[in-house]
Amino acid sequence: MEAISKCFEAPGEPQSTAVIATTVATTIALISLARYALWPRKRAIIPGPLTTSIHKLSKTEIAKLSYSLDTFPGARDVVTPYGNIRVYEFGPEDGRKVLFIHGISTSCMTLKDIAVPLAEKGCRVMLFDLFGRGFSDAPGDVPYDTRLFVTQILLVLASSPLSWTGDNGLHVIGYSLGGGIATNFAATFPGMVESLILLAPAGLIRPENFGRASRLVFTSDIIPERLLAWLTKRRLRQPIASSVAKKVKKTVTDASSKTVLHNGHKEDYVDVAVQEAADPVDEPAQTAFELQVIDYIYWALDFHEGFVQAFMSTIRYAPLMDQHEYWRQLAKREPGTTAVLLGKDDNLIQVEDYTEDALPLIGGKDNVYWRVVSGSHNFPFTHGPDALKHIYEFWGME
Repeated sequence: MEAISKCFEAPGEPQSTAVIATTVATTIALISLARYALWPRKRAIIPGPLTTSIHKLSKTEIAKLSYSLDTFPGARDVVTPYGNIRVYEFGPEDGRKVLFIHGISTSCMTLKDIAVPLAEKGCRVMLFDLFGRGFSDAPGDVPYDTRLFVTQILLVLASSPLSWTGDNGLHVIGYSLGGGIATNFAATFPGMVESLILLAPAGLIRPENFGRASRLVFTSDIIPERLLAWLTKRRLRQPIASSVAKKVKKTVTDASSKTVLHNGHKEDYVDVAVQEAADPVDEPAQTAFELQVIDYIYWALDFHEGFVQAFMSTIRYAPLMDQHEYWRQLAKREPGTTAVLLGKDDNLIQVEDYTEDALPLIGGKDNVYWRVVSGSHNFPFTHGPDALKHIYEFWGME
C-alpha cells in the first residue's frame, strides 16, 4: 500500500510549496518597497530654509538671496505645533492694523510695495510667510485647506504683543491665494475684520479653466506622490506659459517664446503659481523685482524641502475654486467695508468671470468697492502705486 500511495503523491510537493512561498514573499516585499518609494511616509513638520540651509551660507551668499532676511523690519519666528512661522510686524503701534496674506508660490515679499508705504503712512502692518513658503516650515501630514490657513492666521495674530483680535480688530489684505484665504477668514470671523481688501483673489476660479487632465492629475491618486512631486518641480523650473484661462488673449498667445513664462502648454495648475511671479504678456519688459520674485521661486525649489509638497497640497485643498458659500457671506458685511481689485490683463482671475460670478454673490457694486486696475495677475508689485491709490481711496486716507 505504501508503494501505491507514493505513486499518487504529487512529485516535488515540498519544493513547489517553497517556491510559491518565496514568490509571495518577494511580491509583497516589492509592493511594499514600491509603495515606500512612490508614496513616501509624510513627516509631521518639514523644516524650512532657516533650519536646513541659511545657516550654512556665508554672509556674501546671504546678501545675494532674492528673498533676504531683512526684507522687512520687525522679523520674528513663531514656534507652533505646525512648525515655525516667519512673521514681520512694523509701523506705529497705535496705527491702523493691517494684515497681509500672500499667494500660492511666493513669499510675503510680493506685497512689499503696498505694505511699506502703508506703514510709512501710519499703519501697523503684519506680514507672514504661509506654511511651506518663504522662511516658514511646512506641515507635512495635514491638508493645506481653509482650516490650516485660518489656524495659521490666528497663530500669527496671537504672537503679537499688541491686540489684533476682538471687534473690528484688524484690516485684511489678501492677494491671489491669499485673497481666497482672507475671504474665508473674514466670513468665519466677520466681527473681527473691520475691512477686507482682495487683490486678484482666488476662490471662484472656474474649474474648467484648468482642463480635465490637469485636475485629474492633481486631485486623484493616479500618479504616485513622489513622481507627481518630481513632475511639479520640473514644471516649475521650466519657462511656464501663462495659459490657465480658457479665454487667453491674443497678446499672450503671440508673446515672444523668450519670455520667462512661455512654453506653449495650456490649462495647467502650475501656471497658477507662475502668474504670481511675472507678467505673461511681457509688456513692458519684466522689472527687476519681477525677476527677483522669479529667482525666489527657483531658490525655494532648491532650498525649501517642503515647498513642492505644500504647493501640491494647496492645489488640492486650498480655497482656489468653489468657495461660493464663503463669498456669499461677504454680502452680509457693512456696505463699503469690502474692496475687490482686479488686474485688467489678468488671465487667471479674469475680470469677466469674476464680474459674472463673484460680484452678485457679495452684494453688487452698491455693497462693494469694485475696481479694475492696470496690470496682470501680479499687479500688486508691478503696479503697486495704482493699487495703493485705490486702497487710500477706499479707506478715505487721501
